[in-house]
Amino acid sequence: MKKFLSILLATAMTVTSLTACGSKNTANDETKDSTDANSTNSSTSEETPLVVGYNPFSEKFSPFFNNTDSDKHAQIVTQTTIGTYDRAGALVANAIEGETRSYNGTDYTYKGLADISTDYDAASDVTTYDIKIRDDVKFSDGELLTADDIIFTLYVISDSSYDGGETFSSKPIIGMKNYRANSTAAGSITSEELAKIISEMPEELATQIKETIITPTLTSEMEWAASLYGDEAYAEYTSKYPQTKDLFAFFYSKDESYDSTKVEDENQVLSDIINMYGSDYKALGKAYAQDESNFDEDVNKLAETYLVEQKRTAGEGAEVPNIEGIKKISDTEVQVQTNGFDATVIYSFDLACAPMHYYGDKSLYDYDNNQFGFTRGDLSKIKEKTTTPMGAGPYKFVKFENKVIYYEANENYYLGAPKTKYVQFKEATEADKISGVIQGTIDITDPTGSKTNYEQIKKENSNGELQGDKIILNAVDNRGYGYIGINAKNVNVGGELGSDASKDLRKALATIIAVYRDVAIDSYYGDAASVIQYPISNTSWAAPQKSDSDYKTAFATDVDGNAIYTDSMTADDKYAAAKTAALGYLKAAGYTVENGKVTAAPAGAKLEYEILIGADGTGDHPAFAVLTDAKAALEEIGITLAITDFADTSQLWTTLDGGSQELWVAAWQADKDPDMYQVYHSNNIPGNGAGKDNRYTLDDAQLDELILAARSSDDQTYRKAIYKQCLDIVLDWAVEVPIYQRKNCVIFSAERVNVDTITPDISTYYEWYQGIQNIEMN
Repeated sequence: MKKFLSILLATAMTVTSLTACGSKNTANDETKDSTDANSTNSSTSEETPLVVGYNPFSEKFSPFFNNTDSDKHAQIVTQTTIGTYDRAGALVANAIEGETRSYNGTDYTYKGLADISTDYDAASDVTTYDIKIRDDVKFSDGELLTADDIIFTLYVISDSSYDGGETFSSKPIIGMKNYRANSTAAGSITSEELAKIISEMPEELATQIKETIITPTLTSEMEWAASLYGDEAYAEYTSKYPQTKDLFAFFYSKDESYDSTKVEDENQVLSDIINMYGSDYKALGKAYAQDESNFDEDVNKLAETYLVEQKRTAGEGAEVPNIEGIKKISDTEVQVQTNGFDATVIYSFDLACAPMHYYGDKSLYDYDNNQFGFTRGDLSKIKEKTTTPMGAGPYKFVKFENKVIYYEANENYYLGAPKTKYVQFKEATEADKISGVIQGTIDITDPTGSKTNYEQIKKENSNGELQGDKIILNAVDNRGYGYIGINAKNVNVGGELGSDASKDLRKALATIIAVYRDVAIDSYYGDAASVIQYPISNTSWAAPQKSDSDYKTAFATDVDGNAIYTDSMTADDKYAAAKTAALGYLKAAGYTVENGKVTAAPAGAKLEYEILIGADGTGDHPAFAVLTDAKAALEEIGITLAITDFADTSQLWTTLDGGSQELWVAAWQADKDPDMYQVYHSNNIPGNGAGKDNRYTLDDAQLDELILAARSSDDQTYRKAIYKQCLDIVLDWAVEVPIYQRKNCVIFSAERVNVDTITPDISTYYEWYQGIQNIEMN
């Protein structure tokens, strides 16, 4: 019932951000130079502004602190990144001179700020990333970009007080852990020591937990409780508790005998409840997110800091003035070194190089004396510039006013001054996006990829197509995908999560679910989405392809390994065959089957299971039809599938974080690298200490070993083969049914935008704005 923000995308992700799109635009099939023809433009003459419609901004237009797609795009057009990446998401190692690579049959030359080489030394088990930058790149205010700006940027996101979205400090950078703790003793602290000190809970640590976790969390939740009044989803509770203090106490009081109605002062109620918890972060985690481990990571960091201080007091360790693995070689060269090899590190350089003289303080920069442009542990000066970005990108931020961001071309842009002098990013509702393009108030925007919107676009174009005289549409697979999860801990036979019987039970459910995917997704999305067969985004280079010899349709074989379906089958034939196959799996799992129905379940299994979905309580979700069809089919063979549709999606995540779910519907957002550690490694089963995103409770030693093996190589062919084995194991456990891959869309006004200058071959990893400097208005 409580507020809980998930890093995952909870629903169908039907409202998109302007992050992709594009099947190849037929009007742009010529070979382009550099980042969609980062050809040098001699001048900027276009005065008509290019207007782009976006979802609402939160005004965090900082390369360090943006946290929504709208804000990300708002700042990124003002910046240039350290690394350059092609349309497939791969690093362009030699970006200064440029590299030519083929995509969809067309060659593109990519140029960027830096050359980045990777060298792994087996003898020392150290990887060195050498970053060499151009010597002619200027920020929009005319100041030269140098290695000092890279050093400044890396130190900001490595600072112990940094609370933005960059994860560079989590990589195995040599000396990073010691620097963040400011002690050489940090590297020697073991997980056993941490567990011991947390268990002992000395008074100083207890006070830190109360002051940095308990108090701010409960204070924030008091504010959240106050915000619920007027929200229909919580009307039942706000009507029962008309005063905020009593509603808050209902949610969070740890003492059942505590009567907040007898306490007049709201602040006193808050203080009373804070004192109830004291340092009991486990209880707060349970109340806040239905997950006792919710604050484990935060407490571990506090415990580590406490232990470092104890060791320092005892004379152990020395202060650490810099990060050993980050070195300035010259004004145009920086090196980053890591322990071992981690294939995901290379994507850490997809990072804006921020101007130290603007975001930091030049008087506080002295590399040789370990000063890096700001006061260590204090990022307040950097945060002051959060609403007013500046960088070396194609456009200069002018102002944000009346929900519109105004930009002007950066004449110093190293890849050529933009062709269009003025750009505006304006807030737009979903309902206004397509109509805004038609009416002339918006030139580019990102409507939801849906059957309804596709039909509207076709109707507006005189040729009845998605690309016509009014609108040009680019649609490309979203980086994430929709799925149905099955929790092995709660759906098994005899408590043996990985036994053949347990897998057979889950395969029975998955087989019924899978057969109804095609009709449901086509009905909801039409051409705006497709059914997928593996639990990985089709946009990933590691995704199996239909042309692969071992490619298979998900859950399309029976318990004996025979194909369930044939090409000549009708839809009804397939539904009947799926039920027969499911009965075979259930029988193998130990269910009693009589006359085409199961009549009894084996120990630990059931005849009824629940599936959770966040579909606004109205069934508005692309997978909802899958559930209703599967429910009817399962009932015919003796299994009840109870569908719980949450009106408030946060309730779905609250349940998932409590681990009580059996089946659920959700979606993933994938990174450029297909690393599977976060989602499928057993360390990330909730409560195992590393994370909580393995909600399937998938615990397979071979899978764990393969995931780590794939991380240790940069050979893409080898990694793809390893990941195929991983995907097969996930499907064999039958803990995830891949459902759909939707498309992200960007539409352009064919009347006001010169379609020949639109970024060609927009991809999931290469977005329209990466060629914004070349876009011209008609």
